[in-house]
Amino acid sequence: MNGKIVGSVILISALIAGAALYYLQIYGYYEDATAELPEVRLVSLTSDQPEPILAERIQAIDADSSPIRFRACFETPSSLAMLTETYVGLEFATPRNAPGWFDCFDAAAIADDLATGRALPFLGQKNVAFGVDRIVVITEDGRGYIWHELNDCGEKAYDGTIVGEECPGRDEN
Repeated sequence: MNGKIVGSVILISALIAGAALYYLQIYGYYEDATAELPEVRLVSLTSDQPEPILAERIQAIDADSSPIRFRACFETPSSLAMLTETYVGLEFATPRNAPGWFDCFDAAAIADDLATGRALPFLGQKNVAFGVDRIVVITEDGRGYIWHELNDCGEKAYDGTIVGEECPGRDEN
C-alpha cells in the first residue's frame, strides 16, 4: 500500500514538473516585444552602421532568459536587388525555431526560402548583446524575419574557448 502511495506521489510530481517545464519553455518567458522594435535596421555597406529600412506590420517577441530568443516578422516594399546593393549580406543563416503560437515565424519555411534563393539573409546589427548578432532575412515577396544568432565571439565565450582580443568586452555592447 505504501509503495503505491509513494509511486503515485512521484508520478504526480513528475507530471506537474513536466507540465511546468513545458509551459515555461513555450509560453512563460516570452513577451510581446513589438514596441521595442519600432524599426527594422540593416547594416549599411558604406557606413558599416545599422540603418532603418521601410518596414510595416512588425511583430516581435523576446524573453529575458536568453539573448537568442528574440524573433520578429515584418513586411517591406523594398526589393531584394536594392537591399543587396545597399546592405551587408550574409552567406548563410540558420533560422531558429519560434514557439508555435508565434505563427508568423516558421523556421522551416524560412530555411526553405533561403535554400531555394527566394530569400536572402542580411546583417541587422553586430553584437546586439555580447556575442550575439541580429540576423534579418527578406523574401522576394517582401516578408521579413529577424532572429538573434551567436557570432564567433559568442560561440567562443559560451563553449569555453579563449575569446581573444578581436572580441569586444562584455560591457562594450
